[in-house]
Amino acid sequence: MVGSLNKAPLLKTPLNAHRLTFSGLAALAIVFFVLDVMLGSVQIPLKEVFRIIFLQDSENTAWLFIIEKIRIPKAITAMLVGCGLSVSGLQMQTLFRNPLAGPSELGITAGAGLGVAAVMLAGGSSASMYAISKLGVSGSWLIIVMASLGSALVLSLILLIAGRIRDNVILLIVGVMIGTITLSIVSIWQYFSQPEQLQEYIMWTFGSLGGVTQYHLYALSGVVAFGLLLAFISSKSLNALLLGENYAKSMGLTIGKTRLIIMLSTSLLTGSITAFCGPIGFVGIAVPHITRSLFGTSDHRVLMPGCCLTGMVLLLLCDIIAQLPGMQTVIPVNVVTSLLGAPVVIWIIISRNNLRSSFS
Repeated sequence: MVGSLNKAPLLKTPLNAHRLTFSGLAALAIVFFVLDVMLGSVQIPLKEVFRIIFLQDSENTAWLFIIEKIRIPKAITAMLVGCGLSVSGLQMQTLFRNPLAGPSELGITAGAGLGVAAVMLAGGSSASMYAISKLGVSGSWLIIVMASLGSALVLSLILLIAGRIRDNVILLIVGVMIGTITLSIVSIWQYFSQPEQLQEYIMWTFGSLGGVTQYHLYALSGVVAFGLLLAFISSKSLNALLLGENYAKSMGLTIGKTRLIIMLSTSLLTGSITAFCGPIGFVGIAVPHITRSLFGTSDHRVLMPGCCLTGMVLLLLCDIIAQLPGMQTVIPVNVVTSLLGAPVVIWIIISRNNLRSSFS
């Protein structure tokens, strides 16, 4: 599906243009962060928002509680999710050299969901999400470990098959089928589960940025930071892989070790984010393409931070839309990302020239 090597220089846009784009995205991220904290069912004046953020003080104790305990953790979670899923998608697209690859499309998110289902549905009512949240550190890490193991299991299976199948279209179909099998296993688990367990799990599948408490945010931040560190370390290796495995080997790159680092990074990022926020689709596939269009380069040393900023902006925007001012209820964030992401994917498929310029 994807063409062969790109012999053109990786950097196609002047560095000054990159700096300008980075600055613009950073400014947008700051603006959307403030709007995300300010808007919602209870609107808080901008002056009070800055006062609470910088001075931790307000005449209205309710506003102080809402911002410190609910909205700032939720906005930070949106930024972490945007960074993690976007970088995961970028790594998958380069590793498989397939523009339609992503954590959701290859079944990796479903694998993480299987790990979470094993904790929430298999252990009886005592292992429900509510009970786990009361277990403290061990409970948070139990969810992360199981979700990461689930995503690593699916990704390992896909990589094993990738060693035998060279056609990227067939490999993508195999990934979709593995995801379908994983979802079927979860469905069987759901069928034999208690109603109260099902309710918790179904709510989790809608996706939510608001379920991460301040305590859980520490665990999520640590795992996402480590996953992003591994991803940034592999930037040069990803550039070499973009030119083909044979070329990468000729440059002295150890393919097996590189795949392992990418697999570990993607599993940690997707697994931890899916564990705490539920399955969030389209970010992983859409953001890398948007970032390539914005920066006009295939250099992962530029795309990695670019994807982080673009992912932050997109998720903060989705969270603002999910809690439109005046609404008393919050739309599941997975619905909003799908509504915004699906048209982008359609544009990706239609604009074939854009794909070729990125991968061929």
